[in-house]
This record gives sequence, structure tokens and C-alpha cells, in this order.
Amino acid sequence: MEKLLEFVSQHMTDDTTRLILDKGKWPDIDMETAVNCIESRRKLKGKVQAWHENPGLIFPLKLSAEQCSSSATGEYKSELAERIAGKASWHIADLTGGLGVDSWFFSQKAEKVLYNEMQTALCEAARHNFKMLEAGNIHISNAKAENGSIERLLDGFSPDIIYMDPARRGEGGKKVFLIEECTPDVLTLKEEIFSICRHILIKLSPMADISMVCDRLGETCREVHVVTSEGECKELLIWMDREWKGGYSITAVELPSGYPSKEASAITFTPEDERTAHAEIADGIGGFLFEPGKSLTKAGAFNMTSVHFQILKLGKSTHYYTTSEEAKADELKEYGKVFKILSCLPLDKRSMKEVGKTYPKADVTARNIPMDTDTLRKKLGVSSGNEIHIFGLKSDTKGNLLLITSRI
Repeated sequence: MEKLLEFVSQHMTDDTTRLILDKGKWPDIDMETAVNCIESRRKLKGKVQAWHENPGLIFPLKLSAEQCSSSATGEYKSELAERIAGKASWHIADLTGGLGVDSWFFSQKAEKVLYNEMQTALCEAARHNFKMLEAGNIHISNAKAENGSIERLLDGFSPDIIYMDPARRGEGGKKVFLIEECTPDVLTLKEEIFSICRHILIKLSPMADISMVCDRLGETCREVHVVTSEGECKELLIWMDREWKGGYSITAVELPSGYPSKEASAITFTPEDERTAHAEIADGIGGFLFEPGKSLTKAGAFNMTSVHFQILKLGKSTHYYTTSEEAKADELKEYGKVFKILSCLPLDKRSMKEVGKTYPKADVTARNIPMDTDTLRKKLGVSSGNEIHIFGLKSDTKGNLLLITSRI
């Protein structure tokens, strides 16, 4: 092991394809494992920096490094789990341990963690890595989480929460999206798990349909968290509570760079809140334009964004917003992109020709108008660049518009 890890440290910047081809030069090195370690550590740079910087860790499967949580999302999950447990000393079982990043973050707040992983190579690597990371409160299990196996898998471990991150790849590595197609199948296991503990926390793909998932999982769904980091929607977290039948809330979360030292930005609402919220439609267009971030958009907070921030919506089906208040614009930057509106013109041939000549370099976005972004860019005759952003948007009161803006 020491020789392998020393080799990895010495060849971190090498071409891994060349290392495989030249593996005969190092007969004592398991080159496939060495290359997986090198490529995994590269992927963990900036994602889970503490793991990237620890030369004593081993990574047998590079796909696990691609799929694991980042430090920001791992920290958020551990804080959520702590709140769900609701007590100082709590236990959590991670039935789909993988690389072990989530278990490691849970271990920093929970009294005890059970890490379970079906693949033996990952399980043995986790045993080694947790020792190197001095995470002595993580217990290791190497078993398959399937119907009828959970009590045997836990082997006396008494969790307050059971956590699962079902694999979203089926046979042949094909991506799957329906919850029952993932492994393990939460729909099949939930009643067995509820007979053992009250709380289930599930991580799902950000591509999953929230209303469909919650409908399939049933009335025990208590909270849905849409988690965005670095401008990208990373994951959906579903908290299921055996004793809950009060409907579910949705929390749209933006994790800032530097989280958790910097506070997350979040709004919470229910599907009923969104259905009954009245978004006031903008009559005049001026001041600042707000483009909601990925968490608000994925959460479906189209009317609630207007109501929560007290800003005007361009149209019923145009999910862009405007405000004349600079202080409000500063607040909105934590939840998406904000642009200063420089001018507002009708979307017609004359305006497009004029705008294209004035701003030959600009980013372009078209929403809810009779052309897509590429078509609008071609009609404007502009190329990407500069600080200018041109929007083609439909206003319910003004019709189709060209908004010339600059990002703030």
C-alpha cells in the first residue's frame, strides 16, 4: 500500500494513459488502481479538498469520485440530518456508502455512523480511508441493501436516520431516472425501514420530478431540499418521517462559495403556497432584471419568487422579474443573477438591427418569445463577450421585448 501511494504522489501530473501503456516499467505497482487513485484525487481537488490533499487515501474506482458529494453539499446534508435527529447524540446509517464522503461528513456531527457498501473494493478502501482521516466513529458494513435484508445489514446498529443515495445507473451503465429503477429501490424498502427507525433521508438526482417523486413516496414526505452550489443544481434531498402526514414543504437552497462559513440563501414554501400565490405583473420595465437561480427554478417557485421578494413578474409564463430598488437587487444576487436594465425596446426588425450595431459583442437569452436563443443571436448579428447581456422576453403588458442589460 505504501509503495502504491508513494507512486501516486510522484505521478499526480503524469498522463494516465501513458502510465497504463508503460506499466511494464513498474511491475510491482497495480497500475489500474494507481491510475484510479490519480484521476480520483484530481477530481476531488476543490470538490472535497481535505481528501484531495491527504496523500494517504486510496480510491479504487474513479466513478465514485465523480459521483460523490462535494464538501458544500456534504456539509449541508450533515446539518440537515442533525436537525432531523433533533437531539445531541444521534446515529445514522448510510446504506449506500460509495466513496464515503457523506458518511464522513455525518461522522463530524453524529455520535455513530454505519457506512454500508455493496462493492467490497470500495468498502475496504473506506475502512482504510476513515482510519487515515481519524474518523473513529464510523462502523463498516459490506452488504447489499435489498428487501428483507435491512435488519440483518444493521446487525444491532440502532439508527435514528437511515440515509440512501440510490445508484442512478441500470444495466450496462445506462442512466435511469424513475425512483423504482434506482438501486436500492426506496419504494420497496421504505416500509421495512420505517419498522426500524422513524426517519429516512434520500438523495436523488436533480433531474427528478419533485411532485412525481413525492407522490410515489407517499404522505410521509415531509421536506424536499433543492440544493444548488456553484450555480448548478446538485441534488434533491427528501426527508421522510414515519409519523408525518401533513404534506411536504420545498426549500430552495443556494450554497455560496465558502459555505458553511458563509450562510446559505434559502426560501421555503409548500406546493399549495405556490398554487395560491399571486404574482403581480410588471406594467413598466425598468431598474433591474432578476433571473432566478437553479434552485428556485427547479423548486418551481415561479409565483412565490414574486411574493417572497415583493418584485414584479414580467408575465404569467415568463419567469423573469423586475425591481426598481437597488437594495432589493443586492439581496437578489444571493438567489440568482441580477442585471441593470440599460434600455427596453420592442422586439422587431428595426430594434434588432439597431441593437446589433450598437452592441456587436453581447451574451443573448431568449425566453417565451417566438424564437430560441440561437435564432435571436443570429438576427442580432452579435458574438459572445463584453459585459452586455441582451434578453428577448415576453411581457404580458408590453408584448415581446428586447432588454439590453449589464450584469451586476
